Amino acid sequence: MILDRFRIDGQVAIVTGSGRGIGAASAIALAEVGADVVIASRTQSDLDDVKGQIEALGRRCVAVACDLADLGAIADLATIAHQTFGRIDVVVNNVGGAIPLPFLLTTPEYMEEAFHFNVATAHALNLAAVPVMLETGGGAIVNISSVMGRVTGRGYAAYGSAKAAMAHYTRLSSRDLGPRIRVNAIAAGSIATSALEIVTTTPELKEMMESKTLLARIGAVEDISAGVVYLASPAGGYITGTVLEIDGGTDVATLDFQLPDL
Repeated sequence: MILDRFRIDGQVAIVTGSGRGIGAASAIALAEVGADVVIASRTQSDLDDVKGQIEALGRRCVAVACDLADLGAIADLATIAHQTFGRIDVVVNNVGGAIPLPFLLTTPEYMEEAFHFNVATAHALNLAAVPVMLETGGGAIVNISSVMGRVTGRGYAAYGSAKAAMAHYTRLSSRDLGPRIRVNAIAAGSIATSALEIVTTTPELKEMMESKTLLARIGAVEDISAGVVYLASPAGGYITGTVLEIDGGTDVATLDFQLPDL
């Protein structure tokens, strides 16, 4: 049956930034299709809630509260997964972000921080996980990028550049790791998470954001987690080096917010 191709029973996944939002939804979705999951974020209480939902599905879960900007801490997740479950099959690099800033306030240090948090962290975890994945038969890496990696918007020089780098990192690493490990990314559009709360709770901003998509709505975290399951499972087994755009049909050149002119 076609639905069987979405199952990953007995596999082990690592999902970063999984205390809430896209990461939490992705971790729970992977558990729903059969995976045991290592979850990680900064806040223990958030992780405890997600862990409870995963265990209620009959799957095992390890919750690791740590600073995911610390390259050593994020790489340790691979060791924890290996020691606890004996294998790694799926890595979801979800942690990332950067606050939009006017151009003249985007310092070189802030640019470096954006690349560190969005790209270097993913590479650190992949570097640690790949040897284990190869030992146990290969697997799939899913990097969470953003629509801002291909469209323009005032204030997004750091975040957009880092997410564009994440998209191309995906293509490049798929060449290095194929055929045994598939590497894909999701370019997420405007998704209703805490990071977008100011938009979803301000009617004029919400209307403006919705007008930028062909589907005329802001996305739900499940829109992204469904894509994660697809790319991580045999259903997406003939896909690698691809950036899957889940953005409601964002077909405009810019996504501007009102920032000071500089």
